[in-house]
Amino acid sequence: MFKVDIEKCISCEQCIKDCPVSDIYLKEDKAYIKNEACLKCGHCIAICPVEAVCTDEYDMNEVVSYKKEEFDIKPETLLNFIKFRRSVRRFKNKEVEKEKIEQIIEAGRFTETSTNSQDVSFTVVTKELDKIKDLTYEILRKKGEYILDNLNDDNRHFERYARLWVNMYEAHKKDPKKYDRLFFNAPLAIVVSANNEIDGGLASSNMELMTDALGLGTYFNGFFIRGAGDNKELLDLLQIKEGKTLISCMVIGYPDVKYQRTVPRKKPDITWM
Repeated sequence: MFKVDIEKCISCEQCIKDCPVSDIYLKEDKAYIKNEACLKCGHCIAICPVEAVCTDEYDMNEVVSYKKEEFDIKPETLLNFIKFRRSVRRFKNKEVEKEKIEQIIEAGRFTETSTNSQDVSFTVVTKELDKIKDLTYEILRKKGEYILDNLNDDNRHFERYARLWVNMYEAHKKDPKKYDRLFFNAPLAIVVSANNEIDGGLASSNMELMTDALGLGTYFNGFFIRGAGDNKELLDLLQIKEGKTLISCMVIGYPDVKYQRTVPRKKPDITWM
């Protein structure tokens, strides 16, 4: 429940004005929260100038007061940081510290979600990575062989990928370390799942920014999602909760490559109205 300390409340009405569901009202010159339509978004906590609002549903020790020098990022710096990101597929033989993994997940946990559902889940894969890797190669091989054996107008555009999956499996089986074209011998993967695809996608994007900020590298393993998305054995192994969809698989490690500059992109497709 969200509540207001009426001893601290100064009746500024900022929480009332900022509440997206109009669940706060003024009573006897003090703010009161009805907790009827409340989304638990925390806008009231964030905006109160005297720290009069709190909740017993979340850990209030996580609340940090705004300080310009600790919170602000120059827009030019942020844009360059985004432009400089690369999908990394060359990793050092070095484990990722647990503290850094937790920071990456924090970036996902604090990402906005629709109706503040906070429906994003994270599966951190380290010890079981080889097992999941082998299973994924096998799944992709079967999918590839099925497509190649049943080519038609509807699936012919997948033929190139089907042949690639079969070849990847065969090469990996011969030499798993030398020919790992799925996880590139990275020490870590984080699988993101959610009830809402947009929520999971937004969280994954923020997690990538944190990964880069920590001096790590990552790439989004689309082949894994293609293989695992409808495979019950793999979903069970990953302990994906019922009702959730696989959104992304972030392969993470210390980069064994150093990029020197940004790259060009297509002109933006913009409609001004």
